[in-house]
Amino acid sequence: MREMAFKRRLVEQAGIQPGHRVLDLGCGTATLTLLAKQMHPEAVLTGLDGDPRILQIAAGKITRAGLDVQLDCGMSFDVPYPDGSFDRVLTCLMLHHLTRADKVRTLLEVLRTLQPGGELHIADWGKPASHWARVASRLVGKLDGVERLEDNLKGRLPILLQETGYVRVRQAGEFATILGTLSFCTGAKPQ
Repeated sequence: MREMAFKRRLVEQAGIQPGHRVLDLGCGTATLTLLAKQMHPEAVLTGLDGDPRILQIAAGKITRAGLDVQLDCGMSFDVPYPDGSFDRVLTCLMLHHLTRADKVRTLLEVLRTLQPGGELHIADWGKPASHWARVASRLVGKLDGVERLEDNLKGRLPILLQETGYVRVRQAGEFATILGTLSFCTGAKPQ
């Protein structure tokens, strides 16, 4: 799926600056977290995931890389951080696992933890861009649950961002994979 290519694109899209506090929401094994830290060593990176076993794998990768990254266990819709903790939040291939209610709760939590003007950057399954992407999306939907993927596959993530209070919402491009179309979008917390 050319994972590093689309993750690099997401990090580039985020416009991370030295000193920025960045959260990788649903970090999994910390591939994106580590890439962001390698690309922006002067940023402060935190990874959050709800699976302690996955975080053990992530911790091993971080130790081997010799990088300073914080990992925390928690759910995307109930993050363990104070208001205004982050300048950027990245999330990659996580939102499609959530029900609509949990997507909304997650987007509200991210908004709460962003600094005014801070940005959320998303890469996740989006509206299929071709016949083959539609076929692949149906297969992914059978694995993950059609209801959870519906907002993604109908291109509604930007609408959910607007409905939950984000400004400067935009679709930032697409990335074709053999499993479907990845959609990049972004939104910011009002100043």
